[in-house]
Amino acid sequence: MKHQLISLIIIPLSFFILIGCHTVPANVAQKDELPDIYPDYTDVTIPVGIAPLNFSMADDEVTTMDVTVKGSKTGTLHSNGDFADFDIDDWHQLLEDNQGGQLLVTVCAEKDGKWTQYREFPMHVSKYALEEWGITYRRIPPSYEIYSKMGLYQRDLSNFDETAMLVNTQTRDQCINCHTANRTNPDQYVFHVRGEHGATVISLQGKDELLMAKNENLGGSMVYPYWHPNGRYCAFSTNKTSQMFHFAKNKRIEVYDSSSDVFVYDTKEHAILQDTLTMKKYWAENCPAFSPDGKWLYYVTAKRQLYPTDYDKECYSLCRVPFDANTGKIGEQVDTLIQTSRIGKSVTWPRPSYDGRYLMYTQADYGYFSVWHPEADLWLLDLQTGETRPMDEVNSERAESFHNWNTNSHWFLFTSRREDGLYTRIYLASFENGKATKPFLLPQHNPKEYYRLSLYSFNTPDFSSRHIDCNAREMGQRIESDQRTETIIK
Repeated sequence: MKHQLISLIIIPLSFFILIGCHTVPANVAQKDELPDIYPDYTDVTIPVGIAPLNFSMADDEVTTMDVTVKGSKTGTLHSNGDFADFDIDDWHQLLEDNQGGQLLVTVCAEKDGKWTQYREFPMHVSKYALEEWGITYRRIPPSYEIYSKMGLYQRDLSNFDETAMLVNTQTRDQCINCHTANRTNPDQYVFHVRGEHGATVISLQGKDELLMAKNENLGGSMVYPYWHPNGRYCAFSTNKTSQMFHFAKNKRIEVYDSSSDVFVYDTKEHAILQDTLTMKKYWAENCPAFSPDGKWLYYVTAKRQLYPTDYDKECYSLCRVPFDANTGKIGEQVDTLIQTSRIGKSVTWPRPSYDGRYLMYTQADYGYFSVWHPEADLWLLDLQTGETRPMDEVNSERAESFHNWNTNSHWFLFTSRREDGLYTRIYLASFENGKATKPFLLPQHNPKEYYRLSLYSFNTPDFSSRHIDCNAREMGQRIESDQRTETIIK
């Protein structure tokens, strides 16, 4: 009787399992071309530990995919379903077993009841580890005057877990700007909150300080930050920003500064350290960045124009000045590394690699707010030879911007509007011997569904060496309070 009961249970379960299964390839036609998949992960280079690069067929009429991933050294993965959906643990093991080798991917797709097998394609598993836990970024919907819902988020790169660090629904819908860590270290970070009860939030070794949003003697807010490697100093720009709208088909909005300067903030003394070299009256200095050894301060500068009529004549050059961390003082000589009068273009967002060899920047026709410029591309400056070149291996016909390096300088990320010209997405690429590999879109569990349904742009992304412990509710309450630390001018 006991055996009969077991049989009665097993048979119905087996029936439902079979009903839920997808079809398997039969009478498969061979096609000697690569599959058209979304995202395009063909021939990309990826790090050990990255989340599974799940993908779909770009053709929505495909009903079932059967995908096999075979390691060039050892191991095999298989997926059968609506999209290629790989088990996280099995995926990680396959990458680890094939570090320095390849994953060979075979795709079969069913459409109208017929199966087609496509040409095998590789994914390369880099010998260089990512050495980062995840990334941080701001997610923001399309908006111009009304901030709408936006927030600072962190994402575990080994899986698909995303958590909010702070959302502006906790701060009276204020604008939350750019989370910036010191060399991806979450023990030191800064971000700015605009609007009523605005503040510059600085976190040092687990202690948060809320600085007054503006210093009247400075004439503006502390906007674009970059940490000195010793953690005591942080460079900022202060910007009086305006925007206007285009009638042209391929451009939507223009962001420009009626004035901007660069200065260094001393976290120990709560002091703004001003210097005439980076705060010239008729020039607009912007986008500061310290060298990895802390001896140089990079920034961009342009001669101020008549706004808004001559906004497209404002072109920035790349400069640097010496910096003495013992005194907190800027040196007396300005080095111009890329002169706009020679290239006829504008340089923005300089980011030196942490090994000190290269500097990546964005080049556009004019201005510095490159995220709205379709022609904006990533460029690379070799700091040893002085040679500079466009990074054609990662650029597209649409805007590339907001790039950052990981600490071992073998990986970088950036945002791009290459998909639709509307939303910025995050891409990652590896880097070796002065060359980058084909970039890949930030993985999601079901990427086609995720990115189609998302109405948010990702911007100002950066790597993070570990998960950031934060209490969003408590931070929101502190921002809502009147508690602020005043800054002094030196």
